[in-house]
Amino acid sequence: MGAQGTLAAVSAGSSLIGGLSAKSSADKAASAAQRAAEFNAQIIERDIGLLDRQRGILNGQYAIDTKRGKAAFERNIQGTVKAAAGYAGYDIGSGTPFEILRANAAEFDYQESVNEFNNEIANLQLNDAQEEARLNAQLTRMTGDAQASGLKSQGRSSLISSIGSASTTAFNTGLFT
Repeated sequence: MGAQGTLAAVSAGSSLIGGLSAKSSADKAASAAQRAAEFNAQIIERDIGLLDRQRGILNGQYAIDTKRGKAAFERNIQGTVKAAAGYAGYDIGSGTPFEILRANAAEFDYQESVNEFNNEIANLQLNDAQEEARLNAQLTRMTGDAQASGLKSQGRSSLISSIGSASTTAFNTGLFT
């Protein structure tokens, strides 16, 4: 096999080793891309849990505010009207004191409805934020998968190219004859 044959064999072997090395590196990079995407997706999904906690706090505060608001309304607003009317000797079951109590109750009911509506809007916003976080996590994973697929493809392409190059070198130098 002479010096030329030896050089051809070394060249073909080097080409194959280079291709295998490129494939191995691409596979490692693909794995790293998928791990990074999964890590990022998990961080995004953590936000979903935080939003759940925020919802619990929001709804708990709403329940407390509703309960305290009713008690304060009865004690401070309606109680003041009843006490003032009673002190002045008016019958609170009819006339002006009754109308004031009724108007106060209507205003309180309206404010309670507004508070309930605002709480529902806040919950809808939290739902939207959670869905956005879920979709972002899914997109992050899909991006990692696509990146990994591209890197693996590059590695396979390098390996196939090196096999072709090694085969061409070997054939051209007569190693197969």
